[in-house]
Amino acid sequence: MRSQPDHSELSKALASLRLGVDASDLHGSLTGFFCAGGRASIEDWLDVLALDPDSGSLARNGTLQQFFRNCRTQFDGTAAQIVPLLPAPGAALAQRADALVEWCRGFLGGFGLAGTATRVALSADASEILADFGKIAASRFDYSDGAEDEHALIEVFDFARNGAALLHREIAAGARVAARSLH
Repeated sequence: MRSQPDHSELSKALASLRLGVDASDLHGSLTGFFCAGGRASIEDWLDVLALDPDSGSLARNGTLQQFFRNCRTQFDGTAAQIVPLLPAPGAALAQRADALVEWCRGFLGGFGLAGTATRVALSADASEILADFGKIAASRFDYSDGAEDEHALIEVFDFARNGAALLHREIAAGARVAARSLH
């Protein structure tokens, strides 16, 4: 299987397709949607995320298809392996930090589109994680100390990765409990 398109490759594909969404935002949206238990197929995921593609050719784009498959694969198995899609480590700190803000915005949007809040009661910890994602999504970073700022970005990145995985575990467990109670 081909690996996940990197930030640059996905950005180029999105720009050429004029989809009007940033690579990190799109990854966050699809990740948040799947994390919250949303279901989509390779044919309808752009519509499900309310991206309103102009034509079916977008869904058949090889980069977008691989992107979808790899995003979906993050949630296969017992433990989600979520890694926010950001520009390469060599990119400017401001670019990577802004991309993480976009990823969190996308994550919250995708999470909301899945409608989890109406199906599963979230724990206080899960609610706090979502609130913290909201704070990150509303952030505007100030850069004054390169090494300290780099360390802070790594901490926020790790929080986003681990927080999303915790949300997925909790929602998946809640869905299993709800399914058992229906039978």
